[in-house]
Amino acid sequence: MGKLQNIRKRIAAKLKLLDLEVSLALTSPDKDESIGLRIKGVQHPIYLRKKTSDVPAFVQVFLERQYFVNYGFDPKVIVDCGANIGLASIYYKNKFPKAKIISIEPEASNFALLKKNTEAYDNIHLHQCGIWHSDTQLEIANPDEAEHWAFMTIESGADKGNTIPALSIDSLLKLHNLETIDILKIDIEGSERELFEKNFEQWLPRVKILVIELHDRMRSGCAHSVFKAVVNRDFVFSSRYENLTFDFRKD
Repeated sequence: MGKLQNIRKRIAAKLKLLDLEVSLALTSPDKDESIGLRIKGVQHPIYLRKKTSDVPAFVQVFLERQYFVNYGFDPKVIVDCGANIGLASIYYKNKFPKAKIISIEPEASNFALLKKNTEAYDNIHLHQCGIWHSDTQLEIANPDEAEHWAFMTIESGADKGNTIPALSIDSLLKLHNLETIDILKIDIEGSERELFEKNFEQWLPRVKILVIELHDRMRSGCAHSVFKAVVNRDFVFSSRYENLTFDFRKD
């Protein structure tokens, strides 16, 4: 308990600088050694796996506020591609409580914690799958090497028993009967290259705001693919930390 209290105190000290408060909500004896944190302004506890990339991901979302953007409207539909354990989804849900949020995460252990982190919220819809330019099968390219926030996917093409289904954005729109996506957040560890290479012509005009992190350091060609896809659209561009924001509402 003492070690967990020290963790709580260190995080609390950092959060206090940003006028946030945190308290230890739950200690789990499970093998993943996850802890639950309660944060001021966040409706339900957030669970993190100790000594994993969950901790720096938490810092990015809630301490550095990397998704803090003055959007100027209340979005009705937010799609979180590469939801990981749900931190961005939770951030958006607490900021826009009336929004429908669709959270997509392919990797099984991340998805399990995503489910735990979001199950107390209404109108968050989870899909354990990847996002690609077409409906297909994917596999994790680096299952034994990557941190929990850095799993990369590659196309498998056929179900070999260890593959993961992938949806296109078009299929996701049809599945949820959506006309538009107000905020499309993409952090998919290099798969943005394939996502924007083709078959974007139908769904991209239906996106109002795109928030994306590029991963050329992991898979070359990501930036080229994304900027080539958006170059003919009218947008307002901004960046915050590693996130690029394209506001297409004037298009």
